[in-house]
Amino acid sequence: MKIWLFLRTTFMVALLIGLLMAVGYLLGGARWMTIMFWFAVIVSFLAFWYSDKLVIKMMKAKVVSREEAPEIYDIVEKLSKKAGLPMPRVAIIDDPTPNAFATGRNAKHALVTVTTGILELLDRDELEGVIGHELTHVRNHDILVGTIAGALAGALVYIGYFLKWIALFKAIFGDLGIERFIGALLIAITAPIAAVIIRSAISRQREFAADEGGARLSGKPAALASALLKLDEAIKKLQEEQKAKKSKRKPLGNPGLAHLFIVNHFEGDRVSRLFATHPPTEQRIAHLREVAKDMGVEFPY
Repeated sequence: MKIWLFLRTTFMVALLIGLLMAVGYLLGGARWMTIMFWFAVIVSFLAFWYSDKLVIKMMKAKVVSREEAPEIYDIVEKLSKKAGLPMPRVAIIDDPTPNAFATGRNAKHALVTVTTGILELLDRDELEGVIGHELTHVRNHDILVGTIAGALAGALVYIGYFLKWIALFKAIFGDLGIERFIGALLIAITAPIAAVIIRSAISRQREFAADEGGARLSGKPAALASALLKLDEAIKKLQEEQKAKKSKRKPLGNPGLAHLFIVNHFEGDRVSRLFATHPPTEQRIAHLREVAKDMGVEFPY
C-alpha cells in the first residue's frame, strides 16, 4: 500500500514538473524548457526549506510553550513519542475557524498548529485523533510532497496566466504562427487546471493515509471520526454565515494553502470532486470504520 502510494505520488509530481517544462517549451523551445525544469527545482526547494517560516507569518501563528498551552502541548508530546518522532514545535492561531495542520521541512523541524476554534470545539480524545493525523503527515513525509506539489501548481497557475498574454503579443507582433499560438493558448488554459487537479489528487490520497495513521497512533478511530464530523458541521456553519454576510471575518489563510489543513474550510457543496483537496467526510468515516474493524475496537459511526 505504501509503495503504491509513493509511486502514484511520484508520478503526479513528475506530471506537474512536466507541465512546467511544456509551458517552457512553448515560451521559447528547448532552452526555456530547461529553464523551467530548474525553476521547478528551485521553487520546490525554497517552498520546502522555508515552509514553516512562511506559514507562521502568513497565518499569524504563535509558537507556544508547555506553560502557555499545557493540554495541547502534552498531547503532541505524548503522541510524537509514541510515533518515534522528535517533539515538534506547537503553535496556535487565534481564529474561530476550527482547523489544524502540520508543516516544516522534516521531522526535526516540524510544526504542529491548531486554531483556538478547534481547541474550543473538540474534547481531548478528539484532539488526540486530530494531532495523530497531523503527526502521521510528518512521519509519512507528506509535508514535503504537499509543499512541493502546492508550489508547483501555484507557479503553473501564475505562469499560465502570463503565457496567454505573451502568446497573444508574439502572435500579433512576432513570428508566432497560428498553430503555435493555438497550442500555447490551450496549454495556458489547461495546464493550470490540470496542475490544480493533480495537486488536489495528491492531497486526497495522503489524507486517507493520515486518517488511518491518526486513528492507530491515538488508538481512537471513533474519536477522530467524531472530530471530523464536528469540524465538517462547524465549517459549514461558518461558510453559511459568511455567505449571508453575518460574519465580516475573512477565511483563515488562502485557498492555495487548503491542502495543509485536516479539513478544507474553503470548499463548498458545489466544488467539483476533481478540485477537492480532501475526500468527502463520509468517505473518510467509512475508511475509519474499516480501520477500527482491523484494530478490533468499537466504532459507532
